Amino acid sequence: MDSFSSPSMSSSGSSANPEVLMDQIKAQLAQAYAQEFLETVGNKCFAKCVTKPGSSLSGSESNCISRCVDRYIEATGIVSRALFSSTR
Repeated sequence: MDSFSSPSMSSSGSSANPEVLMDQIKAQLAQAYAQEFLETVGNKCFAKCVTKPGSSLSGSESNCISRCVDRYIEATGIVSRALFSSTR
């Protein structure tokens, strides 16, 4: 079974409830977005905050990464609210 099929769909797809299918698609898109977001933020914050990679993070590197991730999350929330409020 690939990532786009579900156990509730028949081979023809004719018995699938459109609302259930839409909810499944939304969940898959949300998961993919979250995964991409975490990867992007992780890469950017790591590149910005870790100057000399080693076996563990220093306290300042850890704090920098934490603040960096917090800023990305806050910025994403602001952009999302602006986009969703303008569509209404």
